[in-house]
Amino acid sequence: MNHQNPQQQAAQTARFGAHETMEVHEVLTGAIEAINRFQLYRPYAQDGQLQMMLDRHLQFMTNEYNMLVQMMKGQGMGNAVPYHGPKNVAPVYGLRHPQPYSPHTSAQQLDDRDVAIGMLCAHKTSAHQKMIAALECADPNVRRMLQQGAINCAEQAYEVWQFMNQKGYYQVPTMMEMTTQTMINAYSPVDAPQYPQPQ
Repeated sequence: MNHQNPQQQAAQTARFGAHETMEVHEVLTGAIEAINRFQLYRPYAQDGQLQMMLDRHLQFMTNEYNMLVQMMKGQGMGNAVPYHGPKNVAPVYGLRHPQPYSPHTSAQQLDDRDVAIGMLCAHKTSAHQKMIAALECADPNVRRMLQQGAINCAEQAYEVWQFMNQKGYYQVPTMMEMTTQTMINAYSPVDAPQYPQPQ
């Protein structure tokens, strides 16, 4: 028979739900892997712009990881800090004689393109993982931090993509204008449904 009063029972209840705890566990494990991976990439980055971007992302990712750990340990509410990268540049559309790309036979062959692709994939994966985790969170503060984290990863991914696009590493194929317009024009706006107002 349980002789504890309701206050004692409440004190033993976990601060977070089981599902969100497991989701945050996955996010933190993924963050550690991404931080470690970026450190492995660093010696292979030769382009100065890529080096600065990698260092900036690594610093931001580490700070974001620490804030989430501190929040989960009850050491502060944590701030969902947005990532502010450099100003966006206009994307270049169309294929411009893309160079063939294939796996290397040695780590010594890794170059800026490989580093950028690795960074892009890491940010895309993390954005997806954090948004899925946010959708499973009951705690509003953890939810907001994960949502902002997903947006941050998307912003960092776009910054990497812009670098790749400008260098010709990631080119954007296009369709004929008539095909594009035909697809777009297949949709038309609709009036919002009107419902009777409660009296």
